[in-house]
Amino acid sequence: MIEIRKETAEDAAAIRHVLEQAFPGPDEADLVEMLRDANKAPISLVATCDGQVVGHILFSPVTIEFAPATLTGVGLAPVAVLPEFQKRGVGSNLIRKGLEECRKAGYDIVVVLGEAGFYARFGFSRAGDHGLGNEYGADEHFMAMELRDGALAEAKGIVRYQPEFKEVGS
Repeated sequence: MIEIRKETAEDAAAIRHVLEQAFPGPDEADLVEMLRDANKAPISLVATCDGQVVGHILFSPVTIEFAPATLTGVGLAPVAVLPEFQKRGVGSNLIRKGLEECRKAGYDIVVVLGEAGFYARFGFSRAGDHGLGNEYGADEHFMAMELRDGALAEAKGIVRYQPEFKEVGS
């Protein structure tokens, strides 16, 4: 049975392993460690099966060019599942629980750069339709979701991820 819980310090090595298995290189694992070390990983969850970490999701703060100072947003990145546990709903459950935790924490908006068809299932829509752009030049794959009614109407312009996103792999 898969359980989802908040990351603990003891999970760090297992999370790195999941990320290294799920992605072709070390960049995502390095990014998670950089964000964690900089205290920029406010929502970080793991999926476990029989005590083994089999999945991970992280949300980090983003800034939005034209938004009230009180509006808070996070970016979903990365989400990873061990290959042998993929296609079993683990990633979807991590995303649902992560969004729930973001709501509880009081965040207004979540953005993600990913497969549009996949993320639309969770309530994400094309960010450009809400007047939001990104620093990567992505269009249909850059998506947003409001966690507070009306939040997307208050925010416009470029969404910027934490500097660690640019530093990783350089």
